[in-house]
Amino acid sequence: MKLRLWPRSLVGQLVFAVAVMLFVAQAVNFVLLARGQKQQTLAHGGGMAVARIIDAMDRQERGLTEADSRDNRDRRGFRREPKLWIDITPPPLPKQARPLPDLAAYVDKLLNEADIPTQGVEAWALPQRPRLGRTQLPGRTVLVAAKIDGRYYGVRSRILTGGTRLQGFLIWQTLSLYLLLLVPIMLIAWRAARPLRDLTRAARGNPALRDTPPLEEEGPSDVRDLIAAFNAYRTRIATMLSDKDRMLGAVGHDLRTPLASLRVRVEGVEDDTLRDKMIASIDEMTAMLTDILALARSGAGTETPARIDLRALVDELAGDYREQGKDVSVGETAAAAVFARPMLLRRALRNLIDNALAYGVRARLSVAVEVSDREVRIIVSDDGPGLTDDQIRTLVEPFARGEQSRNRATGGAGLGLSIAREIASGEGGTLTLRNRPGGGLDAVIALPLQG
Repeated sequence: MKLRLWPRSLVGQLVFAVAVMLFVAQAVNFVLLARGQKQQTLAHGGGMAVARIIDAMDRQERGLTEADSRDNRDRRGFRREPKLWIDITPPPLPKQARPLPDLAAYVDKLLNEADIPTQGVEAWALPQRPRLGRTQLPGRTVLVAAKIDGRYYGVRSRILTGGTRLQGFLIWQTLSLYLLLLVPIMLIAWRAARPLRDLTRAARGNPALRDTPPLEEEGPSDVRDLIAAFNAYRTRIATMLSDKDRMLGAVGHDLRTPLASLRVRVEGVEDDTLRDKMIASIDEMTAMLTDILALARSGAGTETPARIDLRALVDELAGDYREQGKDVSVGETAAAAVFARPMLLRRALRNLIDNALAYGVRARLSVAVEVSDREVRIIVSDDGPGLTDDQIRTLVEPFARGEQSRNRATGGAGLGLSIAREIASGEGGTLTLRNRPGGGLDAVIALPLQG
């Protein structure tokens, strides 16, 4: 499974972007503070070491001899923990001493800036020793040794260590910033995203449902303007659909009346063969007119949607066809329900069953539930030869037929699949044709699952 770091929603993208920018800003802040703290530590410890070295050099110029200095160290025990070392040999170091090259370079720089040339400067961090009965001093002890004019001047000093305190401060600062910034951003983004989600659901709905109330205009001004434009757009669509239905009703009435009158007149034709052919042509024209009107009105109508038990529906349809002597069976059916218009859904399934019987001799109905996609699939299977990819793409279009003649006895006018597709789309679903492994075709109507 592909890992997706960038969220899809508006709220997720805003929160993620701000969180990443805050993290980057705090990382830069940490680097700058750590560098400043390091410079402060070097200035404090290195400055004290340089001051002591210069003081030792001044004392020596005032007459303190090397022997006096060594005797003083012996008497005070400075060989064990020397605070000041002046000798031609380097000061002694404990085994756990750790070199500090940055501090050594800083001290060397300060001494050269004070016109005291050095032959080398070294610095070490000394191990911390417990102070029995006394308060432990903050920081850590360092030893700085500078070689000047052939002598080693070694001094002990202390530098402050505040790395843990700095990290704790930055952690609390970061958490505070996240709390102060992300919470308001989440609220603002949610306020903008909620009406957008409602708008998305409304746009995906059936535009032929003309009694749907307009969306409430809420959120930021840009979102309110978008919702207002959508409401106006949907109103125009509803008006156009109403005008179309009125026009189709008028056309259907104006055509059915002369066809019925023509049928009555044809009954008086004496030639039986001619009369039967004329009656068949009139019936074909009437049936085609009915299909065209059904296709045009497939998304409209005043039928109220209801909860439909699909298992009961497919059993009822299969029973109706078996009573007519047609081979329609029911396969595996899951217990599922959808919210749709019952008469239209029956018409769509009947069209698919009729196609299966026309091209595959027999039909089998089944119902499957896809929990991950929150949809239920009604499958009409036949045992026919199947379809090519080009036929699958074109047969759902109006007047497209697998059998190329226009004889209704061998396939109708080519509107059955188009009507089924429009009905499925009007109920928020889809119609899919797919070849079945081993032969045959599956016509699948997928509808949103009703809990």
